[in-house]
Amino acid sequence: MILGLDIGGANTKVCSADGSIAKSIYLPLWKGAPLGEALSRFAALEPEAVAAVITGELADCFSCKREGIESLTAAAKKAFHCPVHFWGASGFIWNDPMQLAAANWSASAALLAEEVGDGLFVDMGSTTTDLIPIKGKPLAAKTDFQRLARGELVYTGCLRTALGALMPTARIRGDRVPLSPELFAITADAYLALGQISQDRYACDTPDGYGKDRISALRRLARTVCSDLEEIGEIGALAIAEQASDCQHRLLVAAIERQVERHRLSRVMAAGIGERSIAKAASFLGLECVPLSERYSPEVSDVFPAYAVARLLEAFLGRTQG
Repeated sequence: MILGLDIGGANTKVCSADGSIAKSIYLPLWKGAPLGEALSRFAALEPEAVAAVITGELADCFSCKREGIESLTAAAKKAFHCPVHFWGASGFIWNDPMQLAAANWSASAALLAEEVGDGLFVDMGSTTTDLIPIKGKPLAAKTDFQRLARGELVYTGCLRTALGALMPTARIRGDRVPLSPELFAITADAYLALGQISQDRYACDTPDGYGKDRISALRRLARTVCSDLEEIGEIGALAIAEQASDCQHRLLVAAIERQVERHRLSRVMAAGIGERSIAKAASFLGLECVPLSERYSPEVSDVFPAYAVARLLEAFLGRTQG
């Protein structure tokens, strides 16, 4: 068995090349989460080889990206007793560890270029959204800094985006009220309150450390406008949630539109826990959408970079050993 890893700052994702194992674990590196311990549990599966992509090097427990890459590659090598192959922006062969930085999108796009063809690959996770144009090959910039500048990386996600960063104001009872820039509520609270995610999909810490039930989410939403449920009621809190959802939808529509117009693409390939949001945005723009949950499986779609890098290593080893 070949096992794929996507080691992120907030989540580490694991997937086998055949898709039978697919799991995402919340491991906030900046809080000292036990990454080595988690990886060791997967080492017990005794894979013949491991393929890994890294995106957690930007976690602020590291002084710089290079330190992050060195720490995370060392943790993966230590946990497994088989060869561990790291994928960089140009593949498994690289000469500078910095080429490994935030290369998970590259593995996904490389596999899709082979198996699906041209289109805009959009992967919306808990924290960020990747938008990777594919025309014969992936056309995105190599670093997160460059991709941010080109709109190929948008810092918005289904769970961890602070509402104060997503929208400046909310309309409540006819008034336009500024949102506090405090970390009072996140997109997970909005989607939980609206019934668009279940408690088990709220796969991150809550801003206040309290529950992942609907009432707790509503309380956090009310706090974003320096209020509570006694003052604005459930209706007011739900209004904030609905406007946050609408704002994120408009943001996603604009981001997709920018890339498809620039590269003259007519198809979107949607992956990640935000696959439904991507499909909704693609439909709004009149674009064909290929949900990877349907082409592969819902579990694989949620952890697609881990699946892709496992598949790519399977092919790479077949070529080099054959």
